[in-house]
Amino acid sequence: MNGSGESRGGWSWWYLLFIVQFIAVLWPPFYNRLDPVWAGIPFFYWYQMLWVLIGAAFTATVYFGTKD
Repeated sequence: MNGSGESRGGWSWWYLLFIVQFIAVLWPPFYNRLDPVWAGIPFFYWYQMLWVLIGAAFTATVYFGTKD
């Protein structure tokens, strides 16, 4: 599409950030507890919401790291 004839594909080390996020959120025994409480919110809830923000940052990092 850009006239160079090369297609962007393959694998990049940036994609490992998605593995970190995947493991951190999909292993509930790690965050299945109430303490520490932050602003009255149990750890179980604020940990997951924190990973929503971290995941957005990781996605932006991977996007800009793999952009042509």
